[in-house]
Amino acid sequence: MTDLLSGIRVLDLTNVLAGPYCAYQLALLGADVIKVEGPQGGDLARQLGGPPKLNSAGMGASFLAQNAGKRSVMLDLKNETDRERFLDLVASADALVENFRPGVMKRLGLGYEMLRAVRPGLVYCAISGFGQSGPMRDNPAYDQIIQGLSGIMSITGTPETAPLRVGYPVADTLGGLVGAFSIAAALVRQKTSGEGAFLDVSMLECTLSALGWPVSNYLTAGVDPKPMGNENMTAAPSGAFRTGDGLINIAANKQEQFVALCRLIGRPELASDPRFAERETRKQNRAALKAEIEDALASDPAAIWEETLNRAGVPAGRVLTIPQVLTEPQVLERQVTARFENVAGMEGPLTVLRGGFMIDGTAPLPTRPPPVLGEHMDEVFAGLPPHAKAKALT
Repeated sequence: MTDLLSGIRVLDLTNVLAGPYCAYQLALLGADVIKVEGPQGGDLARQLGGPPKLNSAGMGASFLAQNAGKRSVMLDLKNETDRERFLDLVASADALVENFRPGVMKRLGLGYEMLRAVRPGLVYCAISGFGQSGPMRDNPAYDQIIQGLSGIMSITGTPETAPLRVGYPVADTLGGLVGAFSIAAALVRQKTSGEGAFLDVSMLECTLSALGWPVSNYLTAGVDPKPMGNENMTAAPSGAFRTGDGLINIAANKQEQFVALCRLIGRPELASDPRFAERETRKQNRAALKAEIEDALASDPAAIWEETLNRAGVPAGRVLTIPQVLTEPQVLERQVTARFENVAGMEGPLTVLRGGFMIDGTAPLPTRPPPVLGEHMDEVFAGLPPHAKAKALT
């Protein structure tokens, strides 16, 4: 069974990435996620992505990436009639997630306290750049802003190229994952005690939390983290190495792995070389060690070395492009993607990624393609049971 959240209704009032990604994880777990979008084009991500034709149709590639499995309704929360309809939805919901700037929902008359009066026990998750308090709470925040402020950029790249942005919106993604995790945990309490929760998710804090190792190294040992490119600060040889036809990552972090690596590349004497014999000396002489290893690896392509090293228990993997990894047998066997035919705005099929987990050996896949703006208005509101009707707050 992959529907761990079957029977749970989540209202998704989010835009672009962090919030939609959060709600997408819940949809994959079987929640009924209803995307509440404004009439002026809906989620901004509908207009973002590579193909201009999809953007014009309101089905941008960025939107398609994380909104499968959801239903869409269109409501203007500044309109009194639509606010009343929204409150009907709230009364039927278990959780709500939004990623407006702090205070926006309250100014609309739809803050947590107001909504809790309509739906006692509501789990309300607010995802923002900096959280609901603090001197930066009102600042606008995009992923790159958080990457820079969090310290990620300062340790990404080489000493010559840093600071560099990580090549995908990692701060947004972390915010979405933490939001989904927090909502799932709060739903457990809701179902056992009836008590709701207000979840204040800060993208800056999520990103800092994920930086645990370099932050801890500074707080505990006073080591100011520096960019090291593809090298691993904790071990050597551990990083990316040139082979006969491309790069391979090797992480010979344990002594026995290093000894095995030296034997497999035909350089057993490196294991007893005083410069490389112990972990700390290898770290001090990592450049010289890398040169020796790359000289030996030049004899064969990366794929051969990957198989040889892994078979002997030395962690290794080719450095692939995104098109390459999507055709890997490992990825295909684990059903990492889902395919939909006849998607609105598209001339061909749509393939989307699922979450990074399986449940009881089964891949949780989205049950429906990403929705057209307002596609499910009649379906959603016709399905509200009589007891879910709520009066507008005054």
